[in-house]
Amino acid sequence: MPSLTRYYLLDVFTDQPFAGNPLAVFLDADGIAGERMQAIANELNLAETAFVGRAQASRHFPVRIFTPHRELPFAGHPSIGVAHLIAAQGLVHAGEVSADSPVILDLAGGPLKVTYEGDLARFKMARTPEVGTSTLGQSSAAELAGLELDDVAADPVQASCGLPFHLVELVNVQALARLALDGEAWQRHVSPSAVEQVYFYVREAKESGEIHARMFSRHAGSFVEDPATGSAAAALAGFLGQQSKSQGNNWRIHQGEAMHRPSQIHARATRDDKDKVTVEIAGQAVLMGEGGLYPRD
Repeated sequence: MPSLTRYYLLDVFTDQPFAGNPLAVFLDADGIAGERMQAIANELNLAETAFVGRAQASRHFPVRIFTPHRELPFAGHPSIGVAHLIAAQGLVHAGEVSADSPVILDLAGGPLKVTYEGDLARFKMARTPEVGTSTLGQSSAAELAGLELDDVAADPVQASCGLPFHLVELVNVQALARLALDGEAWQRHVSPSAVEQVYFYVREAKESGEIHARMFSRHAGSFVEDPATGSAAAALAGFLGQQSKSQGNNWRIHQGEAMHRPSQIHARATRDDKDKVTVEIAGQAVLMGEGGLYPRD
């Protein structure tokens, strides 16, 4: 019997099994070629699969992230999942990690600094928020979502902290629940931007910090909804942080409710004395199981 290439399964951005966003993580992945990583991610067919190399220095780990179709420079739920797993496996000791001595996840899109707070893993975005004009307006966003014009709170924006999204604010959770995407409207208004990820969100109250969200992308002509999207939460926190007059803001983002996989993403945006906004994302994770793949030449 050949030896196995072992992997772990986690549910991320949740403290409950069968909720949040599923993730597969391979440790000691140095000997796996990029082409094989992509084939494995396609085989497992989860939203993302992460491959973690051996530590290059104290608490410094190379990480590559793949969807079933492509490699990503950055993704939030794999980063949180990897952070929890390496602590659970004793590769780092959470009590020895601090802001001055963080874990480093070395991603293609830049290094992430990771710390631990109780049952949360938290990372600081390597990039500052970038906010620009979306190809969606208020009217076209309503058309895309199958909603009325007054269900859309304002003109959408495009924002990124490493991975770009169209951010569409809706007026209430009822509108968020009943949205039904229109493929032709997507083709007209979203596809020309080459940013085929749309994040719909609702603020319960601007002072409460509670947000409900749904994220959709499109692949091979079909819409895909994601139960928890850390990169989208980071983009949203970056945008809201730039809009806020406060030096610090915290949000708890509820996602996945419509998919019966509820998740909670903790997002923070802080502004320094030069008006630079820094975004942090935090979340829990549940180790669900492990498995192995037989090697093939």
